[in-house]
Amino acid sequence: MNKRFQYGVDHLTIAIALGIANGQIQGYLGLESIQKIQTSAAAVNQIVQEGRTVYGVNTGFGILANTSISEEDTRTLQYKILQSHSVGVGNPIAPEIAKLMLITKVHALAKGFSGVQLSTLERLCWMIDNDIIPIVPEKGSVGASGDLAPLSHLCLPLIGLGELTVRGKRRAAADVLIEYDLEPVQLGPKEGLALINGTQFILAHAVKAVERFQNCLDAADIIGAMSLESLTGTKAPFESALHELRPFAGNQYVAHRLRLLLKDSEIMDSHIDCGRVQDPYSLRCMPQVHGASRNAWLHLKELTETELNSVTDNPIVLDANHTISGGNFHGQPLALPLDYNCFAAAEIGNISDRRCYLLLEGKWGLPMLLMNNVGLNSGFMIPQYTTAALVTENKTLCFPACADSIPTSLGQEDHVSMGSISGRKLNQVIDNLETILAIELMSACQAIEFRRPLKSSPVLEFAHDHVREYVSFASEDRIFARDIERINELIRNQSFVKEVHRFADSRGVSMTEGFPSFNM
Repeated sequence: MNKRFQYGVDHLTIAIALGIANGQIQGYLGLESIQKIQTSAAAVNQIVQEGRTVYGVNTGFGILANTSISEEDTRTLQYKILQSHSVGVGNPIAPEIAKLMLITKVHALAKGFSGVQLSTLERLCWMIDNDIIPIVPEKGSVGASGDLAPLSHLCLPLIGLGELTVRGKRRAAADVLIEYDLEPVQLGPKEGLALINGTQFILAHAVKAVERFQNCLDAADIIGAMSLESLTGTKAPFESALHELRPFAGNQYVAHRLRLLLKDSEIMDSHIDCGRVQDPYSLRCMPQVHGASRNAWLHLKELTETELNSVTDNPIVLDANHTISGGNFHGQPLALPLDYNCFAAAEIGNISDRRCYLLLEGKWGLPMLLMNNVGLNSGFMIPQYTTAALVTENKTLCFPACADSIPTSLGQEDHVSMGSISGRKLNQVIDNLETILAIELMSACQAIEFRRPLKSSPVLEFAHDHVREYVSFASEDRIFARDIERINELIRNQSFVKEVHRFADSRGVSMTEGFPSFNM
């Protein structure tokens, strides 16, 4: 592990956050970050010693902001806030997302505006470095006042409460601390509030969604090109001159990729004078539809990276004489783009399903249902039922969570973002999208073999052959669920896109050049 990242000082990107989470990058607290942390903690201690009233330091929380807390009770207050706010329900989130919560929380607190102790951050770093990850329930945050419930569960192990995942096993935090000869952290003034105020639950889901959705967008271009080849569609709608007249960056990028994917195709050259005037929209309009989703993804990526380097605590401690109680914890800046990226991801699944349907119609030289002996065999008819079902399920997940605010804290917190739900929903839509794309890829690989002996472009032939290492041509019915799952895993683990891009690079065809904003 050669790469290092200094929390609170260096610029955190999505790629770096994921790199720390998977162990490829080492996050650490350097001298500069330690100085910031200690200066901020000293400022909070000074406030307490001077007896000045500051929200969250020596007052209650939320509707109890006007309730004063004595100096001797300020530490107890921080302990109790972790207990009282640990009200999450539902299944635990994935350990990787919980780890991303830890990483993003450390980075935000290490900027030195939250008044936390160095020892508290060192314990969080120890959890990250040793892959000892808190159990965090998936439901309970309204995405304002911070992701209070999930962050409380995330930080309970600091004080010896809650549960942790250690080497794949779920264990009580108290037992883990004993095993490693560690004492619970003694929280100082304001620390409990600093730990649970913030958007790290929303943010961790956004980080993962940006990575996963980019993979799906890349896969959709490749798979869509394969379907186009199978259906003997034209590449004319992808010409650069057309897209210069409507220069949306996403549209131009997708058209550029499609031109590269279809270059030197025997199949494409075989029907230049076929007389077909136009292709259906799901083939012809890939740059416009895939491109619009690319634009939405790009906006989410940019806003996520802004949030990755933001302070979302409350109150903010600028110095001992200047604290600000504001609303940086409010999740709306991410809730909105997360919600409309649900639409963007759902639309990629929608157009993919339409291409699956086209492949089954028995037109343009393909056998109906992509099999020669149908009647006795149902062919690829039923896999498209699955894409139709998943597309519809995604539509039901497209209601924007951020459009529905419910007041909490007896009206003190009267507008909340619900961005935690937005983040979870987007990842659910992407789950379904990965399967839809896997079914289109399975169908396109089947269809393209009916064009033999003609070959597609070298890049698309490689994509086809790569899939054939896992799933064979179907001459009769079989349990297609097994094929779908094998191909789905290629999409899900990103190996399909990575291998196709790697092959293209080896032939001097870069699938990611020219539009650096769309790379991570």
